[in-house]
Amino acid sequence: MKEEYDVIVVGSGPAGSITAKTIASHGLDVLMIEKRQEIGDPVRCAEGVAKLQLKRHIEPDTRWIAAEVKGSRIFAPDGTPVELSEDVSGAEVGYTLERKIFDRALANEAALAGVEVRVKTRATGVIIEGGYVRGITAMHIGEEREIRAKIVIGADGVESKIGRWAGIDTTLQPSELESGAQFLVTNIDISQDFCEFYLGNAIAPTGYLWVFPKGERSANIGLAIGGDACSKNRPIDLLRDFVETRYDDSRILEIVVGGVPTSGPLDEMVADGLMLVGDAARQSDPLTGGGIINAMDAGKIAGEVAVHAIEEGNVSKARLREYDTIWREKHGKRLKRSLAVKNRFVTMADDDLNKLAYSVKDVDFSTMDVFGLLVILVRRNPKMLWSLRKLF
Repeated sequence: MKEEYDVIVVGSGPAGSITAKTIASHGLDVLMIEKRQEIGDPVRCAEGVAKLQLKRHIEPDTRWIAAEVKGSRIFAPDGTPVELSEDVSGAEVGYTLERKIFDRALANEAALAGVEVRVKTRATGVIIEGGYVRGITAMHIGEEREIRAKIVIGADGVESKIGRWAGIDTTLQPSELESGAQFLVTNIDISQDFCEFYLGNAIAPTGYLWVFPKGERSANIGLAIGGDACSKNRPIDLLRDFVETRYDDSRILEIVVGGVPTSGPLDEMVADGLMLVGDAARQSDPLTGGGIINAMDAGKIAGEVAVHAIEEGNVSKARLREYDTIWREKHGKRLKRSLAVKNRFVTMADDDLNKLAYSVKDVDFSTMDVFGLLVILVRRNPKMLWSLRKLF
């Protein structure tokens, strides 16, 4: 590890690896660090992703595809189903990934592009001089290091400290953070063709539960609820109740817990000499919690902006804000709508959710996206969803 690079990327998830690869492919000197000893482990994700959106960044590989689904089923509290085809199910439905292998594949591509990758290396602070971020301090296998760079990129997840150290307000209120738990479950009989989503205050108050097929009678079964609901409910207890009730002979092979930001993106994603991508910038979808594609898109955009900024010798906040602008043009309107829908749905009683599902039982969604589903829901339930009318 050298004392100076063009760019330092903190975090080796999809956002970090895509950012690092993009920059290195232009011939710049990039260091990507990961605080854990293994990239991609532990998994903190339902592992679902849409096929076409994924293909913009990497060619699918059977090594890291656990299952391929053709749609999703959403179940109201009373069991009323709404079925959506793959094409209209959103950015989380298409492939169920093996994230441990997928993340390493992305990091490998970054390394082959010229990125220096260092695991077991934890950022401990940022170097600020003249108001600009000029690098980081890091602990590498017990040794404190000072590493300088023209730009530092924080891709360090929901618990990100990089932005806060640089003066960006990354605070999340309890209601803006979904607390989740997930089991990798085997010995269960489920459809391998559909992702399933369950709503209801008895199952997942202010949130939802998911079942993502992983092949061979296995699935990721998880749930996430608002942080403000955790004082009365522990996600892992709710999840265990669901699994034990629905799948008598199931076997749990793995347990993961974590948090997902559902606040919508930060007001500021850049500072002088600094950019934030992925969950560090709160770029996951507030309604679904899905963030893989958003993070990868952010990495590509941030990487390209960083290259041009360095070539121009201008890494000021004003120059780096181009990344913020482009990303919001691509995702901002959709995420703003998702946030408004989430804020309305989390206040609904189970009876209201049942009425919504029943109101669209006769609708064919084979040629309709999630936005179209929401439009019909508003039209058929104007009083219940009056606050959302201006979004459509």
